[in-house]
Amino acid sequence: MRARNIGSKVHPLLRIRVQLLGGLFLAILMPVLIRTAVAPKELLSPSLQATVVAAFMAHILGFLIHRRIANFPGVAAAGYILPTFALTYGVVFAIIFFFRFDYSRFQAGSSFVLSTFWYFSLGVATRRLAPYKLAVIPGGDIDRLDAVSGVAWHRLYSPSALDERVSGVVADLRADLSEEWERFIANSALSGIPVYHVKQVTESLTGRVEIEHLSENTLGSLNPNQAYIKIKQGIDWASALIMLVMLSPLLAITALAVRIDSKGPVLFRQKRIGYRGNLFTVYKFRSMNFDYSSGDERNDAITKSEDDRITRVGRFIRKTRIDELPQVINILRGEMSWIGPRPEAVALSQWYEAELPFYRYRHIVRPGITGWAQVNQGHVAAVEDVLEKLHYDFYYIKNFSPWLDILIVLRTPKTMLTGFGAR
Repeated sequence: MRARNIGSKVHPLLRIRVQLLGGLFLAILMPVLIRTAVAPKELLSPSLQATVVAAFMAHILGFLIHRRIANFPGVAAAGYILPTFALTYGVVFAIIFFFRFDYSRFQAGSSFVLSTFWYFSLGVATRRLAPYKLAVIPGGDIDRLDAVSGVAWHRLYSPSALDERVSGVVADLRADLSEEWERFIANSALSGIPVYHVKQVTESLTGRVEIEHLSENTLGSLNPNQAYIKIKQGIDWASALIMLVMLSPLLAITALAVRIDSKGPVLFRQKRIGYRGNLFTVYKFRSMNFDYSSGDERNDAITKSEDDRITRVGRFIRKTRIDELPQVINILRGEMSWIGPRPEAVALSQWYEAELPFYRYRHIVRPGITGWAQVNQGHVAAVEDVLEKLHYDFYYIKNFSPWLDILIVLRTPKTMLTGFGAR
């Protein structure tokens, strides 16, 4: 699962077809061979045949999703192998269970376990075979790489100085490079070696887009994929309707706890800035004392660390993000998505717009209950921290895709269980 190495032949385990075929053999064919060795007639069983087809689809889907996820920040994608395959196998076999198809539990269970085992082992092996090192060509704005961790940077001093295995070449392609270095870059690209622009690498490894000049179009296309925006809205609406039914007991229990714990309405309502800069009313379970006001709207909208306005029940539901669940109403109304930049209160949004360039650009996609900034940074309010948050929001917009949404979904449970970034 690594890029090609300079100056060396590609190890078979680094080839995509070897990884996929090895996974299919171990996770799909091997359980069939074991099962039919014990009971040969099982090979003709419709339930086994149906399970093999379902497991094959789940395996291929898991492989494709994991490969796409591995392209996003950092180089350690092993932590997402189990949740990725749990998601794909869970969805496929949930469909089978819903339609009451007969299936082989042995084939399904062993296929899932062997899939995760294969790709986790493969990840360990490929890290040893192809440690992630990037060669850096001198010139331009390359000093920014010193602050990026997770990669071994190999500084080059001449085009002939490359004497160790690396996974790609990094250069400031906007710099005025010599003819020798330009020839080196061209030869590297022609031989199949990845060549990265320094800004591309820092964005990928940090998950942040540095905000420079909008005229430079540093965000790629200024308009995210409109087709995916429509598809995502449909998925959001259908899943929100299902979740509203499934979570109704939890919603009722939480509403009762909020009501008993302190005086005031169960739901908290607040005007926020949403999609395309439009105002909407966000719904949350009330987690603060209802009758508190300092007279400063902007100050009241900021939740401080150990804020004494938070109630006993409120502290728990904020940490676990249960207080956000009523926003399923906003999703059904088309005002929000499950995933996107967090919407801010009007007073805060106006403050940030006055202080930060391009802040309004984050409204080009629907705001979300969770998002890239939430799983990477958590809750912030100060202007300098919001600028950092804006870097994450712009990265999400630039890489707006189902693959990044899936990665955020996989990271969100950890955020909820650990209370990361909650106040």
